[in-house]
Amino acid sequence: MNKKIKPQGGNGLSPEDKRALRNKMTGGGKGAKKKENVKSSPKEKTSAPALMTVPKHEPIVTSEEDISKAHEISPFLTSGSEDISVPLSAESIRAFQVYAAMLRKWNEKMNLTNIVDDQGIAIRHFIDSLTLVSHIEDEERKQGRRDLSLIDVGTGAGFPGIPLKVTMSGLSVTLLDSLKKRIAFLDAVCEQLQLSDIKTVHGRAEECAKSKQYREKFDISTARAVAALPTLCEYCLPYVKVGGIFLAMKGHAEEETEEAQKAIVTLGGTLETVHTFTLPGTDMQRSIVVIRKIRPTPPKYPRGQGKPEKEPIL
Repeated sequence: MNKKIKPQGGNGLSPEDKRALRNKMTGGGKGAKKKENVKSSPKEKTSAPALMTVPKHEPIVTSEEDISKAHEISPFLTSGSEDISVPLSAESIRAFQVYAAMLRKWNEKMNLTNIVDDQGIAIRHFIDSLTLVSHIEDEERKQGRRDLSLIDVGTGAGFPGIPLKVTMSGLSVTLLDSLKKRIAFLDAVCEQLQLSDIKTVHGRAEECAKSKQYREKFDISTARAVAALPTLCEYCLPYVKVGGIFLAMKGHAEEETEEAQKAIVTLGGTLETVHTFTLPGTDMQRSIVVIRKIRPTPPKYPRGQGKPEKEPIL
């Protein structure tokens, strides 16, 4: 037994040397190996987890049958895209079918959306997201380039960021969300659709906006959220470069726009225009509020601890 082995000269050796000599004398047997692993050095302990394979996202498989069922969204996509003058290629329509199938499949395991019917996904998710295309194209013309960068703040299931990327390949897109399991879904979609120049960021909007990596680094920020416009401005304007724009996707925006005037000015912006329209195939009113960034956002914004919602700038 290992406990009965007493190597010569052992009293003058360190504990590590004693273990090495003891293993050598026992021929590096099974018992010695087991004990060696238990007494591994701190470096060995920290490196061990790196050898484990950790899946990038949950193994939720979307089958060809799932994708085939999603073909029913095609007529709604075609008619809706024509109504907003954003023609879709066959390749884009196929990408949206795969996206819809994955949305439904993953939605069985996590809460991504309450809208899972064909028309709802096609119109209220995809076409609604694509209503930003004309505004982005206007910004491309104003800036004289087509490689603009956009951050989708609180993207959720990827709206509007992923649909915009599907149809505007030159757009650099960052998807920001605070929930890790949603990030896993977004990673899976981007991988499945083989989208390039798009990345996901796991974090809270008010925290990431304080980071030098993201603060005032984007030509465009956008959000499709239920938060009031003064709150959205505080979350989104800090990401925009001076000279860039914040595109806020809202329902009825007239009253909110008036309430947000102080927040817009305080955060370095100016209200440029409000585009109001009816979402194709529905009676739902939509507004896109375009806010131009004309000055740097003061360093104190955005505030933390939920203050943008609890105590909006009014």
